[in-house]
Amino acid sequence: MTDQAVDTDGVQLSGHAATEGHFLGRTRELKELRADIERAGLDTISGRKAPRARVLLIAGRPGSGRTALAEELVRRIAGRYPDGVLRARLAEPDGTPVPVERAARELLTALDVPAPAGAGEDDLTALLREALAQRRVLLLLDDATGAEQVDALLPDAPQCLLVAVSSGPLTGIADVRPCTLGGLDTKSALELLTRYTGSVRITVDPRSAEALVEACQGEPAALTLAGGWLAARPQAAVADLARQLHAESDEGSPLSRVFGLVHAALPAPAARVLRLLSLAPAGLADPHTASALAGCSVAAARTVLDDLTALGLLRAVDSPLPQYEIPGCLHPLLRAAARVHDRPAELQLARARMLERTVRLLQSCRAVTETDSPQAREKLQNMPRALRFPTPRAAAEWLAARRPALLASARLAVADGELDTLARRLMSQLVRAMVAHLGTQAAAPDLYGVHRLVLDVAERRRLPREKAAALLNLADVDARTGRTAEALARYRAALDAGRQAGDPYAIGRAMESVGGAHLELGDYERAADWFGRALAQRLAREERADAARLYGRIATAHTYAGHYGEAQRAWRAAAAGHRKNGDVPAHARALSELARVQEYAGRPEDSLRTCEEAVEWAGRAGDTRLQAAVRLRLADTLDRLGDPAAARLHRGEAERILEEEPAEGGTGPEQPDLAADTCEIRSASAEG
Repeated sequence: MTDQAVDTDGVQLSGHAATEGHFLGRTRELKELRADIERAGLDTISGRKAPRARVLLIAGRPGSGRTALAEELVRRIAGRYPDGVLRARLAEPDGTPVPVERAARELLTALDVPAPAGAGEDDLTALLREALAQRRVLLLLDDATGAEQVDALLPDAPQCLLVAVSSGPLTGIADVRPCTLGGLDTKSALELLTRYTGSVRITVDPRSAEALVEACQGEPAALTLAGGWLAARPQAAVADLARQLHAESDEGSPLSRVFGLVHAALPAPAARVLRLLSLAPAGLADPHTASALAGCSVAAARTVLDDLTALGLLRAVDSPLPQYEIPGCLHPLLRAAARVHDRPAELQLARARMLERTVRLLQSCRAVTETDSPQAREKLQNMPRALRFPTPRAAAEWLAARRPALLASARLAVADGELDTLARRLMSQLVRAMVAHLGTQAAAPDLYGVHRLVLDVAERRRLPREKAAALLNLADVDARTGRTAEALARYRAALDAGRQAGDPYAIGRAMESVGGAHLELGDYERAADWFGRALAQRLAREERADAARLYGRIATAHTYAGHYGEAQRAWRAAAAGHRKNGDVPAHARALSELARVQEYAGRPEDSLRTCEEAVEWAGRAGDTRLQAAVRLRLADTLDRLGDPAAARLHRGEAERILEEEPAEGGTGPEQPDLAADTCEIRSASAEG
């Protein structure tokens, strides 16, 4: 077994605990739930077609086996729903409701339906309902905290079925009859114990076994812990545990009493690891999480996690990497035990160690992709072996498997408020790792949430530079997804934060982006004004390449506004700047755009001369796509000047150039589509 960051060995359990996935009992409940699917609803009785999916509700307190029953029901009826089963958990391990926005996005991801980054709850739920309208899907919503969550995700598709799991009734959703769970029947409860203890200890003392079931009130979670306690003590009689439980105070639930005995019987190091797992993000732990929390080796942590799983205190997750889930019913008990046995400073230190380990793993996850960088390779080699990923693929698998926990880590670090420095480092490395493995576009939905967290920290700590960066990142996503008004407001706020921080990069970037938002909104006068402000700053800082580019943006705004004189002057300035900077392709493109504006301004002869000059410079640039685009523009100009023969020659040359272009797409860097740009400018000119 390796102790590297990625361990592909599965979690091996021994004895009866390995069979815990087999479902027991609940025959009556399953029969009633299946019958309820076909039950005539109020709409059917009144002669109306059901407008929404049928909802089945399984209600019970944590530890009652409500999720296991829901999963068994889903397993038995999944064949009726050919478009699959969707699952979402609607509560955090501490009971905090999961935002509907996040749950809807996860469901859309499972459906392979793209959802715009930064989209709000209403947009995402509408997109989800639209995606489910033509599908026959079974939707399982676990740990629902209220009717509002379920109602927001309920499909407007009567052919779908929604199974909700909750602690109580979902008042507000029509036509729902809850299936309320109590304890297991005695036969099923004894069989559950037998899985851990073997049949001999149950059959030799059936009365004590029944007394133990009674003490646990037939609650599956309590029986599981009791079975784990007995499995770890082959010489102990069932009567011993039954007596201890009956001797306990009647205060608390059966689960809390059994947990108290199990926790007290654990070796001190294992008990400490178990308590510290209450800090594991999203209720998910792996050997690195446990290692960092407890301050022990990864191998030792893996052993403890497997031992706790055998005792029923953890569940092994079906994952390519070793990963464990803390049962939701145990979370409040673990937190209470940690408050009693561990000092607050120790818990805070454990949390800091866990975040620091996560930061280093994310650094390693990103560094393994930078194979061309000697510095990155050296940095990777200097990391401890346990933190290194053997291949980029292994790093990507780890990132995918730990994604829910990593995002939860960021949220918890920000909510903590005492670890802001670590939180900022964590979010920075998370962004870099996700971009390195997924790309900016694919990672955008998750990154949008991370940038919002960065903004929270920056505002709380009064960090204007970080605030400006977060606002710019959020606004960029807003702009790309069509929320231009929201983007404009954030760009203006970023400008204020950049000025407060005295950050010239943020100031210039924000001013240019404000101009871009106004351009998108059709306010060309304001766009040109803001581009001009950004240009003045670039010129003052002697940033010549950016200044030349901004001349082009000013020219574009004037062109859209129909101010062709100002547009021509700006394009000439852009062309001169690019030529002075030695950027031959940009110089050729600027000349081509100048020619187009000259044509709009009614100066075809000037346009022809400028086009010919642009063709010459495009040839010098060695960019075949650019040469073809400029020749096509020249052909259009010749047509308008009444020289179709010359126009045909240039079109033929453009076609020849494109036919000879390599399959990869040309010899130079990818350039903008000038033909598309031309169409946009023509449209704006016509509107003007």
